Amino acid sequence: MNKKKAVVTGGMGFIGSHVAQALEERGYEVVIVDTQAGQDINDAELLRQLFFGATFVFHLAALPRVQYSIEHPEETHRVNVDGTLAVLTAAKEAGVKKVIYSASSSAYGDQDTMPLVESMPAKPKSPYGLQKYIGELYCRMFSEVYGLPTVSLRYFNVYGPGADPNGAYALAIAKFLKQRTDGNPITITGDGKQTRDFTHVRDVVRANILAATSEKVGKGEVINIGAGRNATINRIAELIGGRVEYIAPRLEPHDTLADNSLAKRLLNWEPQVSLEDGIKELKKISGLI
Repeated sequence: MNKKKAVVTGGMGFIGSHVAQALEERGYEVVIVDTQAGQDINDAELLRQLFFGATFVFHLAALPRVQYSIEHPEETHRVNVDGTLAVLTAAKEAGVKKVIYSASSSAYGDQDTMPLVESMPAKPKSPYGLQKYIGELYCRMFSEVYGLPTVSLRYFNVYGPGADPNGAYALAIAKFLKQRTDGNPITITGDGKQTRDFTHVRDVVRANILAATSEKVGKGEVINIGAGRNATINRIAELIGGRVEYIAPRLEPHDTLADNSLAKRLLNWEPQVSLEDGIKELKKISGLI
């Protein structure tokens, strides 16, 4: 009866399931909202019921992937924009203490300089990037207009155990590991010189917990959660090992690299898992070493 309650939307997904587990380990009563449980993020009455009595809402529910959003802008808008508005409205009505919103570095698009700093203007190159950016703006507005404490965490290329390796839009590291495990060549889009700031899911989970409990945030702040070190896709393939096959490029930002100094200052957060160690762990799990 004395447990603090936390709601995790998208709590059965890759990052959400890790967040939910971490909260349970810290003694929270965890309530999950997820399409895999037959729930709709736009069901206002359901959200109000589930959010009642919650201290924190971690809003991770989304239809992710840049390429999917390009092909399905209306479907992704309904989940990523309408769904976020529904979550914020229900959180306000239920008296939730803070909403921690999972934003995306895709909001930056292509910038002229690196690393990417939160003060840069958003230049999303896809419906997904725009939708996640709109979510940030809604969070800030709900803090300013309604007094609902919110904070937005811009994730950079999250990877780790449990990432889905299947489908046309699978994340690079998970997909490459599956291709190697299956004995197939690693397929790289374009020339593989594009860079990404790969950030381990355990570091992202820690950032969520810190953002929830920190008294320094809650006014709609936008904070980069990235390792602060990028690597080419060719380098990722090299770390995983195996044959490589290059395929047609696709519309996406060429580079990402996070300036994570704001996360250090406001959340006392720093990445702890190196890319090399993270991939080595995943290769062990996959039986490759």
